[in-house]
Amino acid sequence: QVQLVESGGGLVQAGGSLRLSCAASGLTFSRYLMGWFRQAPGKEREFVAAISRSGGSTYYADSVKGRFTISRDNAKNTVYMQMNSLKPEDTALYYCAASGNFIASKSGSTYDYWGPGTQVTVSS
Repeated sequence: QVQLVESGGGLVQAGGSLRLSCAASGLTFSRYLMGWFRQAPGKEREFVAAISRSGGSTYYADSVKGRFTISRDNAKNTVYMQMNSLKPEDTALYYCAASGNFIASKSGSTYDYWGPGTQVTVSS
């Protein structure tokens, strides 16, 4: 069965950095575009970033553009997100997701598989 497992979350001070990883198994990883979403308490889940199947194209929410970088290693079936200059408003549960579509979407409904999430907490 398909599994996506996130890691790398934690507690960090504002201005700090974290690197999230998402290891995939049970699917042909290179045939899926990958995305990161997040959900803060009391808020709806929101799109953060996505990367094309080859890794040649990336997409970001305006709120993280210039601070977060998504990347992938198809040989390791892993997608990453480097998060720099973290802010308290970045505090959320971060999920990775896989989509069999060719075009990346900000809509979570277009993603087929989801991980359980990893918590990121940014203190002020």
